[in-house]
Formats: sequence, C-alpha cells, structure tokens
Amino acid sequence: MSTPAGTATVLAAQPGLREWQEDLYRDLHAHPELSHFEVRTAQKAAALLRADGFEVHDGVGGTGVVGVLRNGDGPVVLVRADMDGLPIAEATGLDYASTAVVTDADGHAVPVMHGCGHDVHVACLAGAARLLAGAREAWRGTLVALYQPAEELGEGAQAMVDDGLAALIPTPDVALGQHVLAYPAGTIGPHAGPFLSLAQSIRITVYGRGAHGSMPHLSVDPAVLVAAIVLRLQGVVAREVTPGEFAVLTVGRMSVGSKSNIIDDRGVLDLNLRAYDGAVRDQLVSAIERIVRAECAASGSPREPEFEAHAGYPLTDNDAEATTRVTEAFRAHFADAVGDYGRQTASEDFSNVPRALGVPYTFWGFGGVDPGVARTAAERGEPVPSNHSPMFAPAIRPTLETGTAAVVVAALAWLGVDGGFGSVV
Repeated sequence: MSTPAGTATVLAAQPGLREWQEDLYRDLHAHPELSHFEVRTAQKAAALLRADGFEVHDGVGGTGVVGVLRNGDGPVVLVRADMDGLPIAEATGLDYASTAVVTDADGHAVPVMHGCGHDVHVACLAGAARLLAGAREAWRGTLVALYQPAEELGEGAQAMVDDGLAALIPTPDVALGQHVLAYPAGTIGPHAGPFLSLAQSIRITVYGRGAHGSMPHLSVDPAVLVAAIVLRLQGVVAREVTPGEFAVLTVGRMSVGSKSNIIDDRGVLDLNLRAYDGAVRDQLVSAIERIVRAECAASGSPREPEFEAHAGYPLTDNDAEATTRVTEAFRAHFADAVGDYGRQTASEDFSNVPRALGVPYTFWGFGGVDPGVARTAAERGEPVPSNHSPMFAPAIRPTLETGTAAVVVAALAWLGVDGGFGSVV
C-alpha cells in the first residue's frame, strides 16, 4: 500500500509549517495552564481556527473550543486535543521549560508543567487543521476540531457535552483522538478494543479520638487506623481479583495529624483504581469499603468512615471497524513505523464525547521519546521519563511531524476523495 494522492497533497505543505508549529509548541510548553483555567491556550486555539476559516465556538464547557470547517457534502470527522497542564515543577532543563507558578485557594504557590504532552496534542491538531484547510480540493465533508479542557480531572469532555456540544456541531460519523506516549518518536500505535483503562479515585475519611501524644490510651489513633487500612488493601488485587484480570489499587495520599505530640481525630486517604472491566472496578470498590469499615470497627472508631468518589474516567474501548480503517491508512503512510502498543494502564475522558454523541471512535498512541534519550536511560539502567514525570520532554522532531500527519491521515480515511481508505466517491 502507498499513501493516497489526496493525503500526499495535504501533507505536501507540512514542511512549510515546521517553524511555525515548533514555535507554537514551545510557546504552549512554556505557558501551561491548569484544568479549567486554560484561558490563554483556548484563545490561541480559537484564533488559529478562525485564521484557517473555521466556524468557531469558544467557552464550551468553560474553556473548551470547537471549530467547524465545512467543505461540501460528505462525512463528518471530529478530532480532539486536550489542553491542560499538571501541578508539577518541571525539571527538564529545556530552554523553553515552564516556570509557571499559580496560587491555589489556600495561598500556596503551585508550579505548573505540561507533563503529560497536551501541548503536543494542541500543536498537532492546529497543524493538521491548517493543512486540511489549505488543501480543500483533496477532501470533502466536515472537519470538527475540538480543544478540550480539564482532561487531567476527568471532567472536561463531559463539561463540553453538558454545555450543549451536540447542538454546535453536525453529528460526526467518527471521533478521533491521540496521545503522545513514552515510545520511540516517529512510531504510532493503534489498538482495537480496550486501549486505556477506566479509572476512579476515592477519598476516604476515617475518624478517631484526638488526644495528647503522651496519652495514647485516651485516643483512637487515626494514624494506626490508616496504616492498618493501607496494609490490608495491598491484598485486594493479589488475593481477591481473578489472576489474569487487570486491576490496580494505589494509595496515592495519606494525611494524618499536624504536630508530633498531637493525636488527631481523623485521617484521609486518597485511592486510585484502574481496570479494563467495570465489574472488576466494582469488585475493588466493594473490597475497599468492606476493609475500611472493618478496620474502623476493629479500632473502635467513633464515627462511620466517609467515601467520596471523584476524578472518574471511562474505559477507552476503540471501535473495531474504525480502528481497522485508521490502521490501514496509517500503514499505507507510515509503513513499518506502525505497531500495536497494546493496552495502556493510563486513562482518558475523551470517549465521553463520542459516547454522548452516539458515534464510533478510535484513539491511538504515538511516540515522543528521542532515541538518544532512550539509549542514555538504558545505559544508566533507568526507565525513560514517562507522562506525568517532571522530566517528561517529547522530542520536537519527529514527534510533531508524526502526530500531525497521523491526524491528517486518519481524518482522510473518511474525508478523502481519491480512492483512499473510506474515501467519498
């Protein structure tokens, strides 16, 4: 197979966008914004879409932006990029590294970094949108470019849906998305079926009886209670989940006390669950509640524990037909650079959009690791810095080129007019 002529026509202009796109990426990387506060990024995205002739709707779901480019009759393809950064202090040493710091509700200084690669996603979609807008003779139909806020909280996709997204755009025939991952730059990894895990975070508050640190006999010590719960939870995946089923139960945060000689009256745990099956997730939740209540009873806790679910993510379950279509198009263009990355343990809220719209979707990964960085890490016996690491730094080349071409190639699998994969005839 070879790249269809229409796809080649669109991508012929890609080298001419390189300097502009790389400058855009560096600017986005240097100016990250936290979830629901992506004001500057959204303004840039909206301005670029307007410059390329898109009908633009901004402020969707808070800071979300949607662009619609109509180019005659034909399929409707939605492509999504997320925009938010993370509360991480960047340690990459790049000359365009983020130095952004924001103040939280408690007055604390919080550093911000694009530690997950959403700046890559925005730059790639912006580049693909510009390429497609500049070569309308090579395709027919409608392109919907969606820039989503608050993915890192698992809220942004649903917020855009709840804010009337369906009324702003024609119903898509397919929804597409991608994520830069810690794989070799230049590679691309589609995967049919479950690709990204579903996730749920649970905040648990347990109660003790406060006392002086020198008088533990007068207390119900929440530190001991929390420790007992954490240890007991380690047996859930190992001893309760069927071997072969994927499950993760992580205690990400424990908070007890404020001073060495004070026994507090409560403790807080933040847990994170991952699974590829809703039944497994429910099994984990049930086990957690059973263990927490039992340990509270064993410790003589004066109040029942409280459970608060937050930051939930759906399963990303790629449509088989859409994934096959995109994979064939990728192989025709990228050849041996295409390989199945397999299931990923991370999570995404992208699928809330196509699920709400009732349309098929596929979401793929593409690599961002410079081969030199990979070699250095291997020589040191260290893993390559992954997403959410303060050292996460995708190689600009060829990552941007690959991610941009991937959006174009995938979109033209529906919109192409030259006999390419799924083209309009």
